Amino acid sequence: MRILIVEDEVKTGAYLQKGLNEAGFVTDWVHDGVTGLHQATTEAYDLVVLDVMLPGLDGWSVLSALRRTHMTPVLLLTARGDTSDKVKGLEMGADDYVVKPFDFVELLARIRTILRRGKGRDPSVLQVADLELDITRRKATRQGDTILLTAKEFTLLWLLMRREGEVLPRSTIASQVWDINFSSDTNVVDSAVRRVRAKIDDLYPTKLIHTVRGMGYVLECRE
Repeated sequence: MRILIVEDEVKTGAYLQKGLNEAGFVTDWVHDGVTGLHQATTEAYDLVVLDVMLPGLDGWSVLSALRRTHMTPVLLLTARGDTSDKVKGLEMGADDYVVKPFDFVELLARIRTILRRGKGRDPSVLQVADLELDITRRKATRQGDTILLTAKEFTLLWLLMRREGEVLPRSTIASQVWDINFSSDTNVVDSAVRRVRAKIDDLYPTKLIHTVRGMGYVLECRE
């Protein structure tokens, strides 16, 4: 298993790399957000351990950019321990959030839990019921039928499938798909969901995209 560490604090970065190497992982360590984003998007990693307060490009920006094109698991590791920061990180697509100072044994357990979730899956193909999304080929199919999607529709479907069974608020969808703050005055999210739903659900008996009134949307097979 290969892990990318994006951490500018030398002492923390060295501690992480030594501990993860001793635990059997192969690690790369970079010291700034720009290099971290480049590494995460051009190399194959099983997990990214990402600090938030980074020079060049902060962790929020790295996570946001990464989530537009990649599904690599991300664990945020930061001194920012406010609940609002944790919620922000998880809503932006982080798989877990650990606050400094941290216990390495707990961190290691969280890393292994994240990695177990994706064990045995082809990371380039998502599947829910008879719906498949090939990330590498940018192709969606259902019951073997090719579904034509725009770039934003593809990203929206990828987000919903990646977080299968999780109710996603409109604010989360707006942030990750359009990189905007959601406003109740805009219907961009609802309109996009309607278009994607028409393409993947209308012609098939089993519906996968569901509206959770007052909360958001969820993609799951309920049969």
